[in-house]
Amino acid sequence: MARKTKNTGSSDRTDKGCSCCKVESVVTVDERGQMVLPKEIRERAGIRAGDKLAVLSWEKEGKVCCSSLIRAEDLSEMTKDLLGPMMKEIATG
Repeated sequence: MARKTKNTGSSDRTDKGCSCCKVESVVTVDERGQMVLPKEIRERAGIRAGDKLAVLSWEKEGKVCCSSLIRAEDLSEMTKDLLGPMMKEIATG
């Protein structure tokens, strides 16, 4: 069983190398609804001009309380990995 290390103000890490959420930066939305991801985050995430990102959101009491970005191609692969075995089982079942 993985155990958490003491919180040092940055991300918590388990023995398996997973990290929890942390505040990376604060961005401002302009009058056109646009915002800029800081260069350091884009570089660390390997995000380049023209990349497509899917916006995931969670709602609580009818309001979006959390949003997350994921590469569109990664979302596609994760969906295939998740649904593929279930669809195969349905087709052969």
